[in-house]
Amino acid sequence: MELETKRLVLRNPRISDWKDIVEGIGDIGVSKNLKFGPYPYKKKDAINWIKYLMGNWRKKNKESYTFFIELKSEGKVIGETGIYGVNKKDKKAITGSWINKKYWRKGYLFETKVPIFDFIFNKLKLRKIESTAWSENKASRKMLKKLGFKYEGTKRKSATDQATGKIHDIVLYGLFKEEWKKMRLKIIKEINKKIKQNEGF
Repeated sequence: MELETKRLVLRNPRISDWKDIVEGIGDIGVSKNLKFGPYPYKKKDAINWIKYLMGNWRKKNKESYTFFIELKSEGKVIGETGIYGVNKKDKKAITGSWINKKYWRKGYLFETKVPIFDFIFNKLKLRKIESTAWSENKASRKMLKKLGFKYEGTKRKSATDQATGKIHDIVLYGLFKEEWKKMRLKIIKEINKKIKQNEGF
């Protein structure tokens, strides 16, 4: 399965992606903001994770959808974005993402949100998205607010980062379908502006 934006392809994981995944998660600047993934992150870690994700895609009743983010211009996987814990009864799910540190501040993660959120609300017919971040992860929290998410609470000393062993407070944000409808056009304009800036227009 594939979703597409101007600069990116969001697609199923492949075993051959392991080098790109090790490069991305293997940077402590990335892994310190993730709950999963040991540090240092090795080939076997990436391959085992990819196999697990591929197995999820083969399930008939999926509870998760993990897309690798491929940069069209380089044919390279630069990150991951996913939909987890799909709850059909309550019609909600959790989203999360990361990107290779070399590709920060170019709006790539922001760009993935339109097709991902449209998929959640229109294809999966859910009513709400939730997302979390470490309390000190200011960049992620800023992006969530920019996307229209509302702060819903903090779970104190709630999770341990596998890469660093540090215990973190988790902040929770939520976004309803009707809120996304109001934000969608504004977000698309922001994305197009960011693309022009990075292309030197």
